[in-house]
Amino acid sequence: MRTIGAGTGARADVLDPSTAAGLSELGLGPEPLPRLTAMVADRTGCRRARLLTVRLRSHPYDRPALTTASRHLVSGSAVDDAGRTRDYALFVKVVRSWRRSPLSAAVPEPLRSTLASLLPWRTEPDVYRGDLGRRLPPGLRLPRVHHVADLDDESAAVWLEHVPVRRERWDLVRHRRAARLLGRLAASPSVAPIAAAVPVGRTPRGYAEHWLDAVVVPELTDGDLWRHPLVAETVDERLRRGVLGAAAALPALVEELESRPRLTAHGDACTDNLLLDARSEDVVLVDFGFWGTAPVGFDLGQLLVGEVQLGLRPAGQLAGLERVCLPAYVRGLRDEGCTIPLAEVARAHAVAMTVFHAVPAIPDALRSVGEGPELRARLRGLAATTRFVLGLLRATGGVPGMR
Repeated sequence: MRTIGAGTGARADVLDPSTAAGLSELGLGPEPLPRLTAMVADRTGCRRARLLTVRLRSHPYDRPALTTASRHLVSGSAVDDAGRTRDYALFVKVVRSWRRSPLSAAVPEPLRSTLASLLPWRTEPDVYRGDLGRRLPPGLRLPRVHHVADLDDESAAVWLEHVPVRRERWDLVRHRRAARLLGRLAASPSVAPIAAAVPVGRTPRGYAEHWLDAVVVPELTDGDLWRHPLVAETVDERLRRGVLGAAAALPALVEELESRPRLTAHGDACTDNLLLDARSEDVVLVDFGFWGTAPVGFDLGQLLVGEVQLGLRPAGQLAGLERVCLPAYVRGLRDEGCTIPLAEVARAHAVAMTVFHAVPAIPDALRSVGEGPELRARLRGLAATTRFVLGLLRATGGVPGMR
């Protein structure tokens, strides 16, 4: 943790050199104090601020991130123009090209360059530079944006309010409300032009051709995967046949999914990215790496399975969440005048879940989780999730050759 004091008339050269360098690296320029002071004044709602303390520290995050380089918290105290001492906090996120991520090192060329094109890292800073926050349906908002800085040709720093979050369990009521808001987001005429302007990144066809076909399907058809002791312990023959059947049907499933109406999608609408504002009933949207358009119902997938994938919710609750979230999402569509039938949304949702969650689940777990109890627990959750998803697929029409 770095701490500096800045009293009356403080100049940039009184900053601790390490802290000043850190703030400069986060996009505040060679003399960071004036810009930071202006942001603090904006954050605290006063005309001028006099900084008393500044703390710069890394913000912990224990999950792999595709295009996020780092997260930081800048906090401290300041005197406002009425002479009161006020605390402040700013959240800083540095995003970068996927090619710079350590995760990309394990992917050989030319697949690495192809995947980089499917992960347009500039989407997030562009969203925060734009006016999406003024277009969102009631009940949704963005964090307040204080500064967006290009650090170089392949990275940028985004300075946001540090949202105070209600640390509460996501129950059925919260899932229902979030699903309805995501439906409104999907069909909002005001939001649509912002989403449509984003360069096409992760489409079902691109994901299938450049990741599933190139990496996942060969792993699924290799007997070594199914002979792995923990996989053999977790996956029964019926589930194995179901996954292989879905993998064989990918061309038909992708073709069907690509034919569905494309609406606005957050792209990664897990509960971690839907912050519950402690000061209001608003849901605060964050993390726009996959923002854009997607087949109708797409955001329902991550809303349902995100916590299960992380081991934070038992897969046995998925059926209950589905019964609540699917009709709530459709109500959100209706709120914005969209009349796509419930059955069509349900089918698109089931197909998307199959392509993006069921087919890659087991290989992705073996690739990303170490051996031992953690992998065993993850595989059990993912196997149950995959059974659930394939059940949705069968219930909405299945695919030729699947039983």
